[in-house]
Amino acid sequence: MANLLSSAPIHASLPDCFVFPPDQRPPASSQAVSLPVIDLSRGRDEVRRAVLDAGKELGFFQVVNHGVSAEAIRDMEAVCAEFFRLPAEEKAAFYSEDTDKPNRLFSSTTYELGDEKYWRDCLRLACGSPVGDTKNNWPDKPKKLREVVEKFVEPTRGVGMELLRLLCEGMGLRPDYFEGDLTGGNVIINVNHYPPCPAPGLTLGLPPHCDRNLITLLLQSTVPGLQVSYKGDWINVELRPTGF
Repeated sequence: MANLLSSAPIHASLPDCFVFPPDQRPPASSQAVSLPVIDLSRGRDEVRRAVLDAGKELGFFQVVNHGVSAEAIRDMEAVCAEFFRLPAEEKAAFYSEDTDKPNRLFSSTTYELGDEKYWRDCLRLACGSPVGDTKNNWPDKPKKLREVVEKFVEPTRGVGMELLRLLCEGMGLRPDYFEGDLTGGNVIINVNHYPPCPAPGLTLGLPPHCDRNLITLLLQSTVPGLQVSYKGDWINVELRPTGF
């Protein structure tokens, strides 16, 4: 628990262990490149082509009108923020540095590259499909967390499955190619929390990385800083509220 940033006093200056050398801080690109924005309410042929084109060119895109309600998104953001505001003693039982645990609270201060540490706390939850009894392994505080997360993850998983079907159709595969064993496991939710940082230009919340799962849906918070790699550069991702 000592590593948990959200339970530490507000830092007036950035501790040295969080400061990365300049060559390890990906710079923002000078290129005017925007991620494609795909409206899932449009015609299926149009959406399928847009998803395939975006996947070929960047590997990233943003989707809007995806069917997950704005209320479900707001409630999810609110209850997760409330979780990180809980007193340290109420989060202690869920904290673990055991990477094999499917449900845990941890800090990126334990995920090190050299001597530097990352400015992030994370709540990780494993969600069955359907959620069912897996929610009993989640924190029981705040009181509504389990209910709210279930109402968020069920339709969000549906969006992920629909995107996979669209990709399959665009590539000439059968629409259910990724269904079954490939998508039958748990959905993993990572709730990233970035506490106020006294010098955000000197540190990183996460290292440059590739996700190892089949597909990732990312809901941006109001904290800026998300970048994606494109042709050897790093480009900033414009925030699109309620978009994935």
